[in-house]
Amino acid sequence: YVVTARAKGLSERKVLYGHVFRNAMLIVIAGFPGAFISAFFTGSLLIENIFSLDGLGLLGFKSVIDRDYPVVFANLYIFSLLGLFVGLLSDLIYTWVDPRIDFERRDI
Repeated sequence: YVVTARAKGLSERKVLYGHVFRNAMLIVIAGFPGAFISAFFTGSLLIENIFSLDGLGLLGFKSVIDRDYPVVFANLYIFSLLGLFVGLLSDLIYTWVDPRIDFERRDI
C-alpha cells in the first residue's frame, strides 16, 4: 500500500494517515475489548484493595470473602455488561475505520 501510494505522489501525511494507520488500527481495535476489560477488572480490584477505596473491585472482593453470592453475581453482571458495551463499541469503530468490513453480510 505504502509503496503504491508514494508512487502515486501522495504526501507523507496522506500515506501515513490514509494507508498505514488504517491497517494498523484494525489490529488494535480487534484486540482492545478483551485486554481493556481484563485490565480494568484486575486493576480496580488491586488498586481498591491496596488503597482501601470503595468501588466495584473492593465490593467484589469483599463479597467473595463473605460469600455474598447475590452481590458477586451483580458485580459479574455489571462487568459483563461493560464488556458487551465495549465489544459493541469496538465493532462500530471497526466498521468506521474500514468500511469494507460488514458484519451483516456474512454467509455461514
